[in-house]
Amino acid sequence: MARSGVAVANEVQKAFEDLKLSRNSKFVVYKLNDNRTEIVVDQVSTDGDYETFISALPENDCRYAVYDFEYDTTSGEGKRSKIVFFSWSPDTAPVRSKMIYASSRDGLRRSLNGIASEIQGTDFSEIAYESVLERVSRGAGSH
Repeated sequence: MARSGVAVANEVQKAFEDLKLSRNSKFVVYKLNDNRTEIVVDQVSTDGDYETFISALPENDCRYAVYDFEYDTTSGEGKRSKIVFFSWSPDTAPVRSKMIYASSRDGLRRSLNGIASEIQGTDFSEIAYESVLERVSRGAGSH
């Protein structure tokens, strides 16, 4: 359970394990339930397109997400894949929502083993493909 008292639903870890182990999905978006008592799965997608992932994040509300980020190495070693955790908290989201998501993030993050990198975004430019690629390919953690 997170500092905020928000629980993490069992389906959250199951969806993450499916992405991590079987690679059946490309990304998972998580949200707080309507009562703001539990983190639940918002959507799972098998589409690997990064633009589809970005469009799944709401413009005016917070979400968490994991994305199986594939990229070509600059050294010519071929494709690499890293699971990236996103904490999406746009400036336009309600203050209460931002506060609950911020205080619940660590509890969720600890329940997801195998995250390679973490990105926090407050606007779409911070989670643009090139911005994420730069951080993921140099092995940086959070920003």
